[in-house]
Parts: sequence; C-alpha cells; structure tokens
Amino acid sequence: MSWSSSDFRSSAKPSGENGVLEEQKSPRFKKRETEVYVGNLPLDISEEEIWCLLKDFNPLHVHRIQNGCKCFAFVDLGSTQKVALAIQELNGRLFHKRTLYVNSNRRSPKKTPDVAERPQELPALEKASGQGVARTAQLTPKASGDTYVTKKPRTSVFAVPMEMRGSLLVQLLRECFRDLGWLATIHGIGGEVGLLVTSIVPQTPFFWAMRVTETLHRNMQALLGALAEAEEQQPFLHASAVRRGTRCLAEYHLGECERANRCWVLDRVDSWAVVMFIDFGRSAAIPVQSLRGLDSDDFWTIPPLTQPFMLEKGILSSYQVIHRILKGKITGALNLESHILKFEEFK
Repeated sequence: MSWSSSDFRSSAKPSGENGVLEEQKSPRFKKRETEVYVGNLPLDISEEEIWCLLKDFNPLHVHRIQNGCKCFAFVDLGSTQKVALAIQELNGRLFHKRTLYVNSNRRSPKKTPDVAERPQELPALEKASGQGVARTAQLTPKASGDTYVTKKPRTSVFAVPMEMRGSLLVQLLRECFRDLGWLATIHGIGGEVGLLVTSIVPQTPFFWAMRVTETLHRNMQALLGALAEAEEQQPFLHASAVRRGTRCLAEYHLGECERANRCWVLDRVDSWAVVMFIDFGRSAAIPVQSLRGLDSDDFWTIPPLTQPFMLEKGILSSYQVIHRILKGKITGALNLESHILKFEEFK
C-alpha cells in the first residue's frame, strides 16, 4: 500500500535575508467583517470552484489556503449581511462528500481557524540521563571573521506531547480495547526496523509510525476492510451521545482518498468533537453530526496500528515525511515514558 505525500504542503515560505520561515500575509486581515471563513474543503479544490460555491453572494475576492492536509478559504463578500446569509445557507452543507464549516471571520489572525489547536505540552520534561532530548551544535564566528569554531553542543529539551503520554494511552486502551496488553508488546521491539510515518509533532523529535511487518499488513487489511464494509451500516451518533471517551467512526484522509477509521473522542466543543484517530496517531476537529457509532467490541480486537517514537538525533520539521518509510534501528526507550521507543535513522 502506498500513499502520496504531495498534499502535505506548508503554508509558510522563506523570506528575508536569513531565509527564515514566515507566515504568508494576506489581505484578509484588513477586511475581517465582510469575509466569511469556509473550512473542510477538498485538497484539490481551486479558487474558481470556491468562487462558484459562493456565486449567489457575489464574492469579491477568494483566498484559498492549504495548511498541511487541511484546506480552507477566506472569501470577501462585501457586506456583513451577505456573510450572515452565506453562513445560514452553507454551514453544514455537504460539498464533495464533505461537511462544510462556514462562519464569520472574527478570529485572531495569528491562529489557523481550520486546525484544532494541539493541546499544550505538559511541563514535566524528559531530563534523566539525556533521555527525550535532541542535541544540535551551534557555530560561533571567531574574532577574525571568516572561520567558525564549534562550541560544545547545546542540549535542547522537549516535553513529551500530551497525546503520547502513558497516562492518556492507558485510558484510551482501557476504554477502547478493554486491554493494556498492547503496551507490554512494545517493550520487546528492537533491532533494525522500517517505520511508516503516520503523524509528526513538528519541530520536535516525536512522531507516530507503523512498524512494517507481515502482521501489520494482515491487521491493516482486515481492519480497513471491516470498517469499509460496516461504514454505511453504522448509525450517525446523536449529539448528546458524543462526549469524551466515545468510540466512533469518522473519515480520515489517506493521501488523496478518504477512509472511515476508528477514533476516540478527546473533547467536545459546541458542534465540534476533537478526536484521536487511534490507528494513525493524529488528532482532528470533526463536526459532531458526521460521527458514526462504533461501540461494538468486534471492531476493537485489533490493537492500534501505530505507536509513538522519538528520533535519537535531530527533529522532524516537514510534513512531507508523513506516509513515507524510514529505515533505521530501535536504540532503546525513554526512561519516564518507556512505551516511546527511540529510533535512529540510517543515512
């Protein structure tokens, strides 16, 4: 099975003399009251198609944004009255088999409206014996000006992401699988491995990946086949039934295609549910009305397909590594979170 990673593009671009990544500026920050935000758009949609979607409201300007695997747009309609009408007409409407999320553009420009904020990392850090850190060497110019001397490497300390912490995973395993046996199998993994990356925590060494084995191949085929067959038979959940800990089924984007996958509700905010796709290590904000029930234990006999890892050296800064296979070896585990394995990539 192979997936394309061409959809995972950054919304930042190099600028300035030092080539520092800066967020793209757009005119939308100047015309906030007359703009409408349109979220959950298909990745391959064009600005012309977005214009056609809102043609009844005579849009003046369309600004399409792709942030990783999310696509959304800000559309200037020229008046607040048209904004209100567009929200009433389009919010919750199906478009290319997706539920549109349309609202007024009144959020802080420093935040990306279409992406749920990642939970802030807890203050406890992995410090023991250098565990859970990535080291980088900093070059400092000599007084003469042309040559560099290497200072002693400065240690960067990273907090373990909340969604990777043992306390959360234990709760997930108990509520979803009724069994903690999966954690015990992780400790026996070692040696050379191939890892299919499913999710990363940008600018950190932490990532989620599937360990490529025959068992993974069998489990993936069995699980995805069962979910695809059962998808239409599973009822949509009533809004009152969606709460933290609910086991459910939602659409997950695998490259250019969508598949129904197992997920677990982390939180509920109004008409949105923050869920974790258990087999891909990825959290997302999903409209409550699009979640299907998946409470039968028959769908939860196969353990999670993915698990947390940490790079022994360096950090992950590009989403393009997602859906690619990294070859390397397991070198150990974090002292305080022993289910997170340390991985050294072959160069």
